[in-house]
Amino acid sequence: MFDLKTQTYASKHEHYADLLQQARGVLHGEHNLIANAANFSALVYHSLPEVNWAGFYLFDGTELVVGPFQGKPACIRIALGRGVCGTAAQSRETQLVRDVNAHANHIACDAASQSEIVVPLIKPDGSLLGVWDVDSPITDRFDEDDRAGMEALCAVFMASVQG
Repeated sequence: MFDLKTQTYASKHEHYADLLQQARGVLHGEHNLIANAANFSALVYHSLPEVNWAGFYLFDGTELVVGPFQGKPACIRIALGRGVCGTAAQSRETQLVRDVNAHANHIACDAASQSEIVVPLIKPDGSLLGVWDVDSPITDRFDEDDRAGMEALCAVFMASVQG
């Protein structure tokens, strides 16, 4: 059984280091994409403060389709290049949006979301698996520490689903 406890951390770096260890533990020995995506979403959603959505959009060969997540119902399909998720998928670069209202290409799936970070998920062969998306109801919630932490978490996730 996995027991998620509320912790107090001295820094974001320390928090992400602990979260990385927890992610390794919850994903250990399982390689099923959906199972790991579901548990990963729940872990991050319930571990990070001021987050209102955390989940996956998976690439079906044409567009991104919502996958396992935590939060309110979301947009189901997103075209490559559209919105923050579609931009991350197309550019294959992490998108850190401090104020979604100032982002011309933002798709408002949840009007409460004010900032967002999206990490592209690239398979070892270079193909796109999808994106990892986290939203916050707080403007300026995500910064470079979050970028580094989310990218490290996504590396652990990708290693878990590749066997």
